[in-house]
Amino acid sequence: MSSPEIASLSWGQMKVKGSAITYKDCKVWPGGSRAWDWRETGTEVPPSTVEYLEKQGIGVRVLQTEKAVKEYNALVAQGVKVGGIFHSTC
Repeated sequence: MSSPEIASLSWGQMKVKGSAITYKDCKVWPGGSRAWDWRETGTEVPPSTVEYLEKQGIGVRVLQTEKAVKEYNALVAQGVKVGGIFHSTC
């Protein structure tokens, strides 16, 4: 399964290729996407989460949303299986 491309991003709206849903915030992973409510986990990534993922051999990038989408889509275009959590109003 490949990771879905983020087709568009504007303030408060994100479209993911292959999904009919317009998200405000979303999680994407190889083979899917879903809405994400930032109140589930907050918008800050705890250092312990980054450390845990890196110990598992998973690369982590914490970026401002527009830069994150650009980086994510570049990795998708290269065929990399990548996931992300995006907050469209930050």
